[in-house]
Amino acid sequence: MQTSPVWRVPRLWRLLLALSRIVVFPLARLRVSGGMPEPLRGGPVILATNHVSPFDPVIVMAACHRVGIVPRIMATGGVFRTPVVGAIMRHCGHIRVDRDTAHVADALPAAAKALAENSAVLVYPEGRIGLDPWMWPERGKTGAARMAQMSGSPVLAVAQWGTHAVIPWAAPRHLGRALLKAVLTRPVVRVRFADHPVDLSSAQTGSPGAQAMHATRLIMDAIDETLTPLRRDEMRMPRVIDVTRPHDPSRIRPRRD
Repeated sequence: MQTSPVWRVPRLWRLLLALSRIVVFPLARLRVSGGMPEPLRGGPVILATNHVSPFDPVIVMAACHRVGIVPRIMATGGVFRTPVVGAIMRHCGHIRVDRDTAHVADALPAAAKALAENSAVLVYPEGRIGLDPWMWPERGKTGAARMAQMSGSPVLAVAQWGTHAVIPWAAPRHLGRALLKAVLTRPVVRVRFADHPVDLSSAQTGSPGAQAMHATRLIMDAIDETLTPLRRDEMRMPRVIDVTRPHDPSRIRPRRD
């Protein structure tokens, strides 16, 4: 991978990462385990995480700040089109993904450039908040795997659990009620960084498309493995049920118990 000048983290992004922990404190009790493996700390690295709630980005920001990681987030184009927030996202160096448009492929070269600058790039391989009825990660899209192919960067699984007890799927509907409940109960939210990168060595044969699909399965399996200790007593059914969340069985993945 051809290297570029190391990315200089904008001060605003460092400030927002620190503020995320202040935002989280009254709403949840954050528990972080694992920590970034030392060889990956200076980047480049792809952080692949599961997605269960609109609150996930704030929690992952707070967890990354706690372990000393400054990620660049791949986010849907709708966020970038939002006044003020979009300008902040662009200034902070985050990566726009225009899903379901002709420009969706532009995200991969942008991510590869960020990785060439020794950045940590955070991606949600599911591409949406997962709708598996038991809240395990869905079948992933191939974007994270293609980023790894294009850049040669390692992929580290990151799992989080409990954000659905803070902000439900249907937010911003009834958001005030959800936030009040979170302040009163302060549910435990857990984030775990895997101990080692995903081993993608078995995904190096066949066509590029077949390799990407195989690598995607390995990445999703690694997220499952990282998530399992966080929901050890909730393996079949979550203790907290998000009643606003629809179920979509079309992307359920077979899991290795």
